[in-house]
Amino acid sequence: MGMFCYQCQETAKGSGCTLRGVCGKTADVANLQDLLIYVLKGISVLNVQAREAGVNKPAVDVFVMEALFSTITNANFDKAYFVGKVQDALAIRDQVKAELFQAGVAPQESHDSVTWTDGPYAFEAKAEAVGILATENEDVRSLRELLTYGVKGMAAYAEHAYTLGYGQDGIFAFMQRALKATTEELSADQLVSLVLECGKFGVDVMALLDQANTTTYGNPEITKVNIGVRNNPAILISGHDLKDLEELLEQTKGTGVDVYTHGEMLPAHYYPFFKKYDNFVGNYGNAWWLQDKEFASFNGPILMTTNCLVTPKESYKDRVYVTGVVGFEGLKQIPARAAGQSKDFSGLIAHAKQCPAPQELEQGEIVGGFAHNQVLSLADKVVEAVKAGAIKKFFVMAGCDGRMKSRDYYSEFAKALPQDTVILTAGCAKYRYNKLPLGDIGGIPRVLDAGQCNDSYSLAVIALKLKEVFGLDDVNQLPIAYNIAWYEQKAVIVLLALLYLGVKNIHLGPTLPGFLSPNVAKVLVETFGIGGVGSVEDDLKMFMA
Repeated sequence: MGMFCYQCQETAKGSGCTLRGVCGKTADVANLQDLLIYVLKGISVLNVQAREAGVNKPAVDVFVMEALFSTITNANFDKAYFVGKVQDALAIRDQVKAELFQAGVAPQESHDSVTWTDGPYAFEAKAEAVGILATENEDVRSLRELLTYGVKGMAAYAEHAYTLGYGQDGIFAFMQRALKATTEELSADQLVSLVLECGKFGVDVMALLDQANTTTYGNPEITKVNIGVRNNPAILISGHDLKDLEELLEQTKGTGVDVYTHGEMLPAHYYPFFKKYDNFVGNYGNAWWLQDKEFASFNGPILMTTNCLVTPKESYKDRVYVTGVVGFEGLKQIPARAAGQSKDFSGLIAHAKQCPAPQELEQGEIVGGFAHNQVLSLADKVVEAVKAGAIKKFFVMAGCDGRMKSRDYYSEFAKALPQDTVILTAGCAKYRYNKLPLGDIGGIPRVLDAGQCNDSYSLAVIALKLKEVFGLDDVNQLPIAYNIAWYEQKAVIVLLALLYLGVKNIHLGPTLPGFLSPNVAKVLVETFGIGGVGSVEDDLKMFMA
């Protein structure tokens, strides 16, 4: 049985993976993910109706959020996990239906007729029948998938906030209303309207997560992060989950085991809360796609807290632990935390004590911590540099990194930028240029790292504040250009959020999404000025004109 998936930038030939995902996802897992999304739509059809009838079940909201998160790129590759999730989803769907009956409400006829009577593996054919290509009209399919991927990205950020005790009913409600809409015969204009509304809730969810992070751990501050190693056994933590890091640091305190960040966990060093841990040593390595080399040389155990997992090699597979929505057959699983308790990392810590210290990859420091609170505290200095002509232009180069050779474009672009320009970044795209010797402008570093991909919200806040400071009517009048790299569905919700905020002329690369039909791409180009990337030389001329 084949598959069809084109939700990430690296999809085969830019059009869709049909045999096996470039990410390593097998066809059976891809089809089970499609089936899970299909049943989540069925739950949403009913739960939207339940909300309107005053029957609100928070546990259903949490399940839909976590299940969506589990289907984003590089999160979970485990077939057994998705078999269990589909079973759980079917039970929840039937529970919501029963509660509607109890409330005296006739459940709406759902598109979803899946049952589990024939056993789990009988449904792979059903999964193929309800997958992406089940929508025959190319433009409707494109808009439905754009909306679905935006909701997946929203679910990821909502889950991070929820873990820290922050949630908004409106965000949960919109995710389900959007999923329901993908089952209906809506016009292209109606779907476009929903996609833009998705951007509005993208802003809301990133603002919520920013509130959760900063209230819990303090506002990020300018920080020098060590990229060398010490001669102690150590644990490497990757992904995005700050709560997992907090609990790991607390449990490793005084044990002689160091903790290093990898990939998107680097910005954890910028939060004041984490600086109290003497064993929180620094950052090891680079972006997610290099982990197959860097995990091997780290020597100690690795904890994957969210997405960004690459198919592990046998040389280090026995040292990889997963938790939360992350899954891969044969890896050790850290169970979810019980109510009011921490996750138990004792086995991981014991494993670390048996391992040699990490092999050093590099030496030195990198600087980050330029989230909105920190940058706005420097606003006078920044404005003065702009007015004096010391800074001619800002380049937002946020987003995702990836393994394609074409992504060297972003390193070369950063190197070629004039000395009177500053890069604003967030997400793992930073690894393409955050170690380059680009210098500073009057003490302002030429690479200002706001944090994780969700901290792209910080860049929007900074732009809106600068618009106010300069007394401009439109954020697009600022000397800011947008040259953004994308990879997966969290980048989709960030893009939709920027569009909702009125940002235009965003250039997206290294390729435009394969899920945009020609007609939908044309609408984005004509309405928002969305563009791709070309050569470094030509693009620089265009941006600096």
